[in-house]
Amino acid sequence: MTARTLSFTGPRTVEVRSRPIPDPGPTDVLVRTRVSAVSAGTEGLIYRGEAPADLPADSELDALEGDLSFPLSYGYAAVGEVDAVGSEVDDDWLGRQVFAYNAHESHFLANPDTLLPVPEGVTPREAALFANLETAVTFLLDGEPLLGEHVAVFGQGVVGLLTTALLARTPIETLVTFDPDDDRRQHAGAIGADHTLDPTACAVEEAFADAIAGSFEAGDSRADLTYELSGNPDALDDALAVTGFDGRLLVGSWYGTNPTTANLGGRFHRDRIGIRSTQVSTIDPRLSGRWSRERRHDLTWSWLRRLDLERLFTHEFPLEDAATAYELLEKRADDVVQVLFTYE
Repeated sequence: MTARTLSFTGPRTVEVRSRPIPDPGPTDVLVRTRVSAVSAGTEGLIYRGEAPADLPADSELDALEGDLSFPLSYGYAAVGEVDAVGSEVDDDWLGRQVFAYNAHESHFLANPDTLLPVPEGVTPREAALFANLETAVTFLLDGEPLLGEHVAVFGQGVVGLLTTALLARTPIETLVTFDPDDDRRQHAGAIGADHTLDPTACAVEEAFADAIAGSFEAGDSRADLTYELSGNPDALDDALAVTGFDGRLLVGSWYGTNPTTANLGGRFHRDRIGIRSTQVSTIDPRLSGRWSRERRHDLTWSWLRRLDLERLFTHEFPLEDAATAYELLEKRADDVVQVLFTYE
C-alpha cells in the first residue's frame, strides 16, 4: 500500500500524489484516515487561486506548514484510526479513533498531543464536522446572543447552518437566515431558523422587519446581532442594513483576495454599529481565561452528540475523485452542503 495526498497544484488544478507510508518516529503515531471533510469556503478560495499566497496556511496548526502558495496540501478535518505507534508512545493509542486538523491524505504522522480522541457515540462522519462546529461555537461565544434578541445570519453553508443550529437553542427571540439557495433555506428551517429568506428576491431591510414584526410593541425593527457567513463580499452591505442601533455585526467569512466595500455612510456612524471579525483559532481575550481551547473542544463534542446533522452530508467522493468534487463546488455550489472524501 502507498499513502495518498491531495495537492493543490495551481488554480482549479488538483492532483492526488502517492508516496510510501511513513513509519512513526519514537514520539509519533501513524493515522490511517477514514474520512475528511472539505471546507468549501476556504478550500474554494485556494482552489480558485483567490487565497493570499503569502499568508501562513495556519499558524495555529502544526500540520499545516508553509504558506498558501502553490503547490500545497490543505484541509483541517480528518478522522481516522491509529495504526502504529512509536517506541515512546503508549500502546493504548493503537486502534483509537481520532480527529486531526490535518490535510487530505490517507496516512499521516502526528504527535498524540495534536490529536483529539473521538468520543463514544460520535460516528466518523459526524466527527468530520468537528472543526466547523468548533467554528460555530466560537461564533456564539464571540457574539454573545442574549435573551430576547433578534438575530440574522447571512449564509447557510455548513458553518452557517451549524451556527443557526446552535443559535436556535439559545433564548433569543427571533432567528432569521438569508441564503439564495432553496435547499439550504429548507435545511435552515429544519435545523431551527424561524424565518428563511432569499436575499436576492427581497429588500433585506424590509424583509427582516416583517419577519420580526409583532415580537414587541416597542423596539428597533432591525437585528441586535448579525452574522455574515456567506463568503460573499457583497453580502456585507446587506448585513449592515439589517443591523440595528448599537448592534453587533460579526464577520466570519473569509474573502481571501476578493476586495470588499462597506457602506459606512448613512446609519452606520450614528447607530454605533460594531463590526468585528470572528474565527476559530482565537477567542476574545476577555473570555480566554475561562474558555480555553480544551474547554471549547469539550463543548463541541457535546453538541456533536446532541445535534442531528446527518442531513448536512450531501456528497461523498473517493480521494482519487477530488478534482470532480471541487468542480462540483465550483459549478453547482447550490446543490452542495457538506462534501466528504473517503479513503477505503
